[in-house]
Amino acid sequence: MDWDDLRFFLALARAGSVRGAGDRLTVSHSTVVRRIEGLEKRLSTRLFDRSRDGYALTEAGQRILPGAERMERELAAIERGTVGRDERLEGPVTITCCDTWVSNDVICGLAPFCREHPAIELHVVADGRLFDLARREADLAIRALPTTSEPNGDLLGTRLAPLILANYVAREHAAQLDPNLVGTATRWTSFDDRSIQDTLIARSSFPDVPAWGGFTSLELMAQACRAGQGITMLPTYVGDRDPTLRRLDPPDLQHLADIWLVSHPDLRDNARFRAVRAAVRAIFSRLHPFFLGEQPR
Repeated sequence: MDWDDLRFFLALARAGSVRGAGDRLTVSHSTVVRRIEGLEKRLSTRLFDRSRDGYALTEAGQRILPGAERMERELAAIERGTVGRDERLEGPVTITCCDTWVSNDVICGLAPFCREHPAIELHVVADGRLFDLARREADLAIRALPTTSEPNGDLLGTRLAPLILANYVAREHAAQLDPNLVGTATRWTSFDDRSIQDTLIARSSFPDVPAWGGFTSLELMAQACRAGQGITMLPTYVGDRDPTLRRLDPPDLQHLADIWLVSHPDLRDNARFRAVRAAVRAIFSRLHPFFLGEQPR
């Protein structure tokens, strides 16, 4: 059995859709369908049930899943062991960032490093999901974790900066939305998980202002705030650097999480990963005042 076929099988089993599998593998949807159909033909069995809701493993698919995952782990360990001893400052480095503001800081901050080391090739992904570093979905991960959490014990983690929330309003719409002003009717824009927002609102200086909407990312929350959809809570490294926003009074600074740099221990001694880790730490050291909330615009 071709391992490459099993990669497509695992991606589809995990994503549940051709689109999701294609995005994970960075291939077209038609490629996913063709490889799965070819694998099913060679095995003379159907591995997935197709429906309008997506792809679900059949009984045959369930039977081969553990073996495919075991092969994946063993191949990933072999690859990490080989790559981890590479002493050359050349080759690809994949970094996953928790949001587009962090990815922008990383890309801009690493520009001098990349000019100094032209043989190192950056691959940067801005995605909040937890990439599997054991499977080398990424080499380095910049993740936001609650203050009560730390990276998985099997991984190497360095705390880069605090993630501190503050209250913001769009400057253009402050006269209509600032809850400190008499006669304003305002609302909090909310994440799609309202339970998190309700807790944050209850701890704020404006607990009686209602939550409204459902936005799935910081990017969308910031867009809603700029558009005058309501007041919002954003990390200081987002809100304080946006000229269209200003802090409310009081800003209610809340230390909600920490930003970590995470990597797999098998790659600890790889020269290019070690160099990029050091460069990323330096970037966050320079930007620390923004993450601490010490430089409001």
